[in-house]
Amino acid sequence: MRQVILALLLIAAAPAAHACTNLLVTPGASADGSAFVTYTCDGVFHPTLQLTPAAEHEPGEMQEVRHWDGTLQAEIPQPAHSHGVTRLINDRQVAIGETTFDGRLELQNRDEGIHYWGLMNLTLERADTARDAVEIIAELLETYGYRSTGESFSICDPREVWIMEMIGAGSDVKGVVWVARRLPDGTISAHANMARIGTFPTDDPENTLYSANIFDVAEANGWWTPADGPLDFAKVYCPADVQKLRYCATRVWSLFRRAAPSQDFDPAFHRGDPEAERYPLWITPDEKIDLRQVMGLMRDHYEGTPFDMTAGVDAGPYACPNRWRPMAWEIDGEAYSWERPISTQQTGFSMIAQCRAALPDPVGGCLWYGVDDTATTVWFPLYAGVTAGPPSYAAGRLGEFSWDSAWWVFNIVANYASLRYSLMIEDITAVQRDLEDGFLAMQSAVEETAAKLYAQDPDLAAEYLTTYSVSAGERVTARWTELAEHLFTKYNDGYVREDGQAREVGYSEAWRREVLKLRPDQFRMRQAAGDTVTNELSY
Repeated sequence: MRQVILALLLIAAAPAAHACTNLLVTPGASADGSAFVTYTCDGVFHPTLQLTPAAEHEPGEMQEVRHWDGTLQAEIPQPAHSHGVTRLINDRQVAIGETTFDGRLELQNRDEGIHYWGLMNLTLERADTARDAVEIIAELLETYGYRSTGESFSICDPREVWIMEMIGAGSDVKGVVWVARRLPDGTISAHANMARIGTFPTDDPENTLYSANIFDVAEANGWWTPADGPLDFAKVYCPADVQKLRYCATRVWSLFRRAAPSQDFDPAFHRGDPEAERYPLWITPDEKIDLRQVMGLMRDHYEGTPFDMTAGVDAGPYACPNRWRPMAWEIDGEAYSWERPISTQQTGFSMIAQCRAALPDPVGGCLWYGVDDTATTVWFPLYAGVTAGPPSYAAGRLGEFSWDSAWWVFNIVANYASLRYSLMIEDITAVQRDLEDGFLAMQSAVEETAAKLYAQDPDLAAEYLTTYSVSAGERVTARWTELAEHLFTKYNDGYVREDGQAREVGYSEAWRREVLKLRPDQFRMRQAAGDTVTNELSY
């Protein structure tokens, strides 16, 4: 039987995003020995959660790889056994995330090869470990070509975490330039649409792998010579201007400054100071990080910093961290840009892959999965050993609202909250905490039961985990539907309605003062001596 991989099986109505954020946590840096890879897939699209079951294949069986538009990209041999894949984690606890950095666009081959999105799924179907994934990616691209722009991959298994970066070898070249580094245990890393690997050792195959052409392509294009010293992948293949630094490096800085405040990372680099030192590829966090902290890191708007998106007149009267596109604009010949946070309204889906060596693969691999903005999503557990996903996460499409689609339910809550964010976010996070705390409280008991079932009968464990994950996802959607109805009832016509009463909340004094700075006389009431101001005109 011929099998087809279509990237649109995983993302409906639009191509995958080009603006994403990844956090990588090695087992030695986590509180319970888990390896974590997070991924926010940001862009204008409707994600549709689908699973690819494990399968056995006959010799000579081929696999078609097609682009989102249906164009055939490659036809490759099936492995004897292909692993089951749930979104971006397989049943061997290998997980992959990505961010696109573009880099030298003249190196992109638009006509031949595999696109990065299909590449991730092909790899997960074949990889037993993170190192396997690195080698499989390289082999597939060197054999069949690569048609995307610059890309950073986060790859983990229960024991190792790798960052791999690649770019095309030329507009008419069927090849790829790449480098991959294994994070030292006890460290964390991050990337966000900007290449992160700088110089690298050339004689440490245990921890660093790279393509044979990495130096030749740089030298042939005049970007580097041996006389320049060690090749710096990021500087050579992804030179960054001020806008790119602002858009990308700020997110890495914020993850690092929160995980290791003692290291006092200088914001000068992400503000574009040419003399500032780049942030290191990896750091040691001040304290070991648990799952709840990972979730918190991915909900960041730079709160408490000079770049806080909930502060200032640009946040509006209700401290909304969202900024509507375009990000950059120009006034009177001067260029400006909004901040770009880790948590953004453009997120289609996000995940936190948790991989653990102490548990059987179908149990130890858990994809904490959510849709829409990370600040207002709920991550629920989707185990690597499931055979089905919650129907509400596989329903819907971009051009038509549906209460049956989790993505649309989360979108209606998040979009409505942007009207009076500082008020509604309290209602949202209360329900969010209740659901996520419940899943975290249940996690050890669920996994202990599943591990015992797995020892007796793997199929029974799969059935148990599937029932649990599907019910968890559907419970989230049902609870969020109730929340949407509650918010619309409570925050209606500018009032806050509670206990049958309509309460006036108005605007903060700080924001009203900002308004008066702009128009000090328009709202002034000139009154006779002895008159008092009343609110009796509210209706």
